[in-house]
Order: sequence, then structure tokens, then C-alpha cells
Amino acid sequence: MSLRSLRRYFATVRHFSTEPARRAAANPGAGADTLGRRLLSLVYPKRSAVIAINKWKEEGHVLPRKYQLNRMIRELRKNKRYKHALEVCEWMKLQNDIKLVEGDYAVHLDLITKVRGLNSAEKFFEDLPDKMRGQPTCTALLHAYVQNNLADKAEAIMLKMSECGFLQSPIPYNRMMSLYISNGKLEKVPKLFEELKMNTSPDIVTFNLLLTACASVNDVETAERVLLELKKAKVDPDWVTFSTLTNLYIRNASIKDDCLEKAASTLKEMEKRTCRKTRVAYSSLLSLHTNMGNVDEVNRIWNKMKGCFRKMNDEEYICMISSLLKLGDFAGVENLYKEWESVSGTNDVRVSNLLLTSYVDRGLMEMAEIFCNQLEQKGVSLSYTTWEVFTMGYLKKKDVNKFLYYFRKAISSVKKWIPNDMLVQEAFTVIQEQSHIEGAEQLLAILRDAGHVNTNVYNLFLKTYAAAGKMPLIVTERMKKDNVQLDEETHRLLDLTSKMCVGDVSGFLS
Repeated sequence: MSLRSLRRYFATVRHFSTEPARRAAANPGAGADTLGRRLLSLVYPKRSAVIAINKWKEEGHVLPRKYQLNRMIRELRKNKRYKHALEVCEWMKLQNDIKLVEGDYAVHLDLITKVRGLNSAEKFFEDLPDKMRGQPTCTALLHAYVQNNLADKAEAIMLKMSECGFLQSPIPYNRMMSLYISNGKLEKVPKLFEELKMNTSPDIVTFNLLLTACASVNDVETAERVLLELKKAKVDPDWVTFSTLTNLYIRNASIKDDCLEKAASTLKEMEKRTCRKTRVAYSSLLSLHTNMGNVDEVNRIWNKMKGCFRKMNDEEYICMISSLLKLGDFAGVENLYKEWESVSGTNDVRVSNLLLTSYVDRGLMEMAEIFCNQLEQKGVSLSYTTWEVFTMGYLKKKDVNKFLYYFRKAISSVKKWIPNDMLVQEAFTVIQEQSHIEGAEQLLAILRDAGHVNTNVYNLFLKTYAAAGKMPLIVTERMKKDNVQLDEETHRLLDLTSKMCVGDVSGFLS
């Protein structure tokens, strides 16, 4: 081998021996085995984060420092792995060399609320040392009360925080505002806002909540005053600000001449504040343009999303398909569904149900059934909603036999059926119009199996027999067996049908 060849050989060896180190330096942690990765890989709640930490230590690894553990807790919370995050908090609390501060206990309390419930969180708060029951932990407990819709307890701790001087941040006020808005106690919001301004400065969340309160009562003028105050306070509006305003303007477009023009303006402002980091805002843009009937803009936003993100998720496909359905672009819906099918692979039945609904709403029942059979052949797990779509479709067509077939399938697809009294009323109305006593018997049997028979159901059942001029068999005995009380209407209908000839439905009484 020549000298030149030897030099080339050793240069090649040096290149390949140093390349892994170069890559590691360029991308530290890529593929590395870390405690954080191990915790995130646990996945199943039954697995223990503490066991993972102890194993890491037994293997001779240096335990992470507190700030690293806090970062792991943040990641676990971000991924909704609350149990494992709580276990890390509890492990940290037992370590003598880790000094916890109020913020750590606030996170701990929040996790206890999510994993073990409010009672455990309250006990944890009571057992804290006095110096740790400060602004962060009180705010965490307030948040727990708001999440559990406990207005009295939330107001009590707000009062305590006020007495202790803990209301130097807008966060507690924002929590209370959200509670009042969700409970419809809008009259309490302005006073709370004034109190906030006396103690601290409002933030963008505060103003967005005020706009939400205005939107809930369709108050355009007050919403515009809130926007002016936001600008006066030199708070930067975000996409939520303009989304709320646009929605409010669209709702009032039919009664205020300039609202549609204002909606177009706020929608442009919203889009300026929409980016990769605020991905969810794109779906809101799609919906708002749809509500304004902007077909071209809907398609433009969708194409913009495709340019921003490598892959659209199921929720985004659902939003776009729903938009096209609302705009009547059925060809576009079918094309988009085919696209979703080719790229998703999740078989999310919610997406399929949208296309199915579009067929049923247009009365294309045969096409809907063909599509449904295709879904079953592909192994898609059809849901209650699927069968409910068929149920309502055939009820609309007044096809009693098909309605009963799909209604039974719908109810049998769930462990417990949540009664839909309007559906039951409408079904009996159609059956009564057709004097379909066999249908009435079948519907009664389905409702009995679902655990939903009552006096009203039996009265509707009896009205069908009365309309058919027939007398039902042993109704009183059946009502007694079902533990259903007779009322005046029941007695009237029984008396009326007792004078009629017996209906031949013996096959349904077994």
C-alpha cells in the first residue's frame, strides 16, 4: 500500500470514528437514554414513576437536579400523564436534598385534584405549613374550586386571598370571571373587573373573558368598548380576541348593517395573529369563514394549513368537511374524505359519520347503506351516532320498519342509553299516523329493554291502538310489571280502547 493510500485510509477511519461524536454534539439528547424519556415511555397509569426513578439510580446514573425534574413534570402534564407527574412530585417531597417552594406545592395540589379529587386536594392544602399557603397554592385551590363549579368555596378563598394581599395578579380574577360566565352570573363580572383594576393590571385573558361575556348576551356595543379599553391598557390582542369579535359580528349581521363589514375586518386581524404555534386558530378561521359563506376563503385557509403543517389531523379534517357540508359542496366533501382515508389510517368513525350524515340529509338512504357496509368491511368500529343517523333518516322518511331496525341497533351499541324524549315522541307520532300497532309494540319492547318505559310512553302506545281502532292486550298488567303508574290519560285511553276489537299482536307479548 502506497503512502498516499495509507493517508487516505487513516483519514477515512478518523472521519467515521468522529462522525457519531459530531452528530451527538450537534443534536444532544437525540436518542439518548434519559430519565425523562423513561418516564414518558411508561404510558400506562398502573406503571410507577417512582420505580423508574429508583431503577435509574440503581443503574448508577446521577439523579436529575430539581429544575430538570420540574421540566419532566411539565412534559408529563402536557401529555396529560397526571398520575406519573404526581408520583414524581411526591418522590421529590421525600428527598431531603430537594428544597421545595410554594410553586412546587401549587403544581402538586393541582395534580392531586386531577388524580385523587377535590377532597384530597383540600386535605393537602390544610396540611401544608403556613408559609407554603401563599398566593401560588391558594390560586391552585381556587382553580380546583372553579373546575368543580363550586362558586361559594371559590368566593370564600378569593376573600381570604384579598385579606392576605394575594390578589396582585389577574389570574385569580380571571378564574372567577370564567366561573361566573359559565354559570350565567354575568352581573358579577363588571364589579370583579373593577376590583381587578384596583389591585393589578388586566391581561389579554381578562379582556377575552369580558368579550366572551358580551358575546353570551349578544352585546356588540359593550364588546367594542372592551376592545377600546384593551387598546388603552396597551394590551396586545390575540387571535382569540378577534375570533370572539368576529363571531359576535356575524351573529348580528342580520340586524346591524355594518356588522358584516366589521366581521371581515376582525377576521383579517385574526389571521395576522394565526401561526404554527396557534394551530387551533386555523380551525376557528375555517368555521368563521364558513359562517360568512366565504367558500373561496375556506379553501384558501385549508391550503394555507397544508402549507404550514406536514399532516392534517382528524380534528382538522372534521372541521373542514363540516365546513364544506355547511356550504353545500358535497363533491368537495367526498374528495376530502377520500384524501383523509388515504393519509390518516385512524378509521376515526366521526369523520365517516359526517359523510354518512350528508347522504342521509339528502335522502340518499341507499347510498348511505352502501357506504355503511363498506365501512364495516374495512373494520371501522361504528358508533351509536352512526346508527342514530340512520334512525333519524328513516324516521324522517316515515319508514317504521327501517326506523325500528336501526333504533334497536343504536340502543344495543351502548351500555346505557340516554333517553331522547323528543325522538320517542316523534316516533310514536309517525307510528300513530300509520295506525301501525305492530310498530308500537316493537317500539315499546325496545324502550323496555333500554330501561325507558314510563306513563307517557304507555300513553303514546295506547294512542296508537286508539288510532287503529284496536284494543291492546293486558296493558295494566304490563304497566304493573314495568312499575309504571297509570294517570288520568291512561285510564281514559284504556276505557276508550276497551270498546274496540282486540289487536292481533300476540307475537310481541312473549
